[in-house]
Amino acid sequence: MAQRVREIMTSAPVAVGRLTAVSEVAHRMRDENIGAVLVTDGEKLCGLVTDRDLVVRIMAEGKDSGDTTVQDACSDDLVTVTPDDEVDRAIQLMREHSLRRLPVVEGSAPVGIVSLGDLAIERDPSSALGDISAAEPNT
Repeated sequence: MAQRVREIMTSAPVAVGRLTAVSEVAHRMRDENIGAVLVTDGEKLCGLVTDRDLVVRIMAEGKDSGDTTVQDACSDDLVTVTPDDEVDRAIQLMREHSLRRLPVVEGSAPVGIVSLGDLAIERDPSSALGDISAAEPNT
């Protein structure tokens, strides 16, 4: 039987409202040692913001991180998977769209996230990416 996304995804990912200050999102990323946060409007997924998004779209543009909301930094053209999708489907979407992370949704509500690192640990744990992804953070 094919492996499902629910078996490898990070469940209960960090999510913030679309009007959350970028500075708060950056603090959450630091405190929880993560590189991506889901952006929601109520229960509905409406975006994904990465640490790189914060640098390129906010800091590099000279915007104030305390006054700028995450909706100004996030990607809102999302590619998603469901928990019941096969892992091969997630891999195909990541390749096709050059993505490192895929939000996992049921309906329009976020329930998880699957990353390139999750896939590397699951499919090839002895690879360089698998080793790096499985290592303890050095922060």
